[in-house]
Amino acid sequence: MKAWIPGALITLPLMVVLVSAEKPGPPGPDTVEMREPVQGAALYKAHCAVCHGQDAKGGGPMAKSLKVSPSDLTRIAAQNRGHFPLARVQKIIAGEVPIPAGHGTREMPVWGPVFSQIVWDQDLGQIRVYNLARYIEEKQAK
Repeated sequence: MKAWIPGALITLPLMVVLVSAEKPGPPGPDTVEMREPVQGAALYKAHCAVCHGQDAKGGGPMAKSLKVSPSDLTRIAAQNRGHFPLARVQKIIAGEVPIPAGHGTREMPVWGPVFSQIVWDQDLGQIRVYNLARYIEEKQAK
């Protein structure tokens, strides 16, 4: 009866190697990898700084080539009696209210799919919107 133990000790590791070498199927909603950042600073740099500038004052590298000058995002609170309208800024980013002139339509690449509310990414889309709005809030002029 003890004769099967050595064979099992050889077979078991071989089975583990074979199972672990199995390739997963194509990524889907449950297995998709995170490629787009969710941090506010990274989102701003990737999607906003090219027009609004690293300092958020409207002087990004593309600013001179635009018909409508990018707004100074550091003045939002000042334009609202010292209060940063976080909920409103989130709605603007998410496309729930009319977007400011110069941003074009929601289909424009400037927005990209990162803020989209596609079904399987809805929660991350909301987190990105919130984190970006909070980052802009941190950039407000003192």
